[in-house]
Amino acid sequence: MSKKLGRKLRLGMVGGGPGAFIGEVHRIAARFDGKYDLVAAALSSNAEKSKTFAAELGIPRAYGSFAEMAEVESKRDDGIDVVAIVTPNDTHYAIAKAFLDAGIHVMCDKPMTTTLDDAVKLAEEVERSGLIFALTHTYSGYPIVRQMRSIVESGVLGKVRMINVEYVQGWLATPLESTGANKQAEWRTDPKRSGPAGCLGDIGTHAYHLAYFVSGLEPASISADLTTFVNGRRLDDNVQAMIHYEGGAKASLWSSQIAIGNENNLNLRIYGEAGSLEWNQENPNYARYTPLNHPTQILSRGGGALNAAAARLPAGHPEGYFEAFAQLYADLAERITARLEERDPAPSSLLLPTCQDGVKGLKFIEAALRSSASQSSWTSLK
Repeated sequence: MSKKLGRKLRLGMVGGGPGAFIGEVHRIAARFDGKYDLVAAALSSNAEKSKTFAAELGIPRAYGSFAEMAEVESKRDDGIDVVAIVTPNDTHYAIAKAFLDAGIHVMCDKPMTTTLDDAVKLAEEVERSGLIFALTHTYSGYPIVRQMRSIVESGVLGKVRMINVEYVQGWLATPLESTGANKQAEWRTDPKRSGPAGCLGDIGTHAYHLAYFVSGLEPASISADLTTFVNGRRLDDNVQAMIHYEGGAKASLWSSQIAIGNENNLNLRIYGEAGSLEWNQENPNYARYTPLNHPTQILSRGGGALNAAAARLPAGHPEGYFEAFAQLYADLAERITARLEERDPAPSSLLLPTCQDGVKGLKFIEAALRSSASQSSWTSLK
């Protein structure tokens, strides 16, 4: 018989200071299912700001740097079990390595690093440590997305022939980063902080992950065209790509942050020999399933015919982005708790994105950059 943990997991956070949208998302998501206590944080690279904001949030242990936090927490009897890294991309590798070296599990924002070399090295660090590393590909946490994956796995679509995935926004249609009024725009368009990819790394990686998460197919090669439409911008703001998968399936991927009129428009369409599936993130509780020569069916999140293991509310009570993010935290809690209780984790928690997804994301980024730089030549994703 396994032992019971008998407490909440102790969570730490690096980044997510004042004005950081994603930091608050992480904090809300971690609270959703009552599995974590946020007990330690280094919320800003400015030590005074970090400690002041931690006090405002009621976080009992505040640190002036992530290095100090990793060292001190690893020595405490009541030290954190896991750290959430919610900082700009260029800092992910150093922070994650410090906490892995300290024996602490990691939840990291994507992209995992800014270079493929660092992603591979970090994956090796995770393997060496034996610790759990989770990556926040949020959209894999939606119940309907997981149901779509199950439908594809069941074989009812037949062999997958074609995938169309779009992730388009319009918020960077003007040089917002130059106004001094939006920190998110500033760092996401700064190659020193975001890495060599702009829209490609920020939301293109989400579209790419969603396609292979649901389809189960391994990408083989890519032909990409990256564009910077806004004058003076240093990174891409529009990506159009074709992808070939092992087994013959093909995909088109469009990711943009200058598509005026779009808010957070993520769409996935999968076409097989015997049917198709379609899902839109802005209406996330429903998907369209069309069997060959039969009428289209609307699949409802929480519907009686569906596997609703990840659903928190009865059908008709909408769930959205926070719940999907919370599912990743729930999966991570199950993985860590199962280890502490010396038992096998629930199979559904194994859908949690890992460092290997992070490596795939960097392979996608670097292959797309190379392809675009060589007149959209076909480039290996291996």
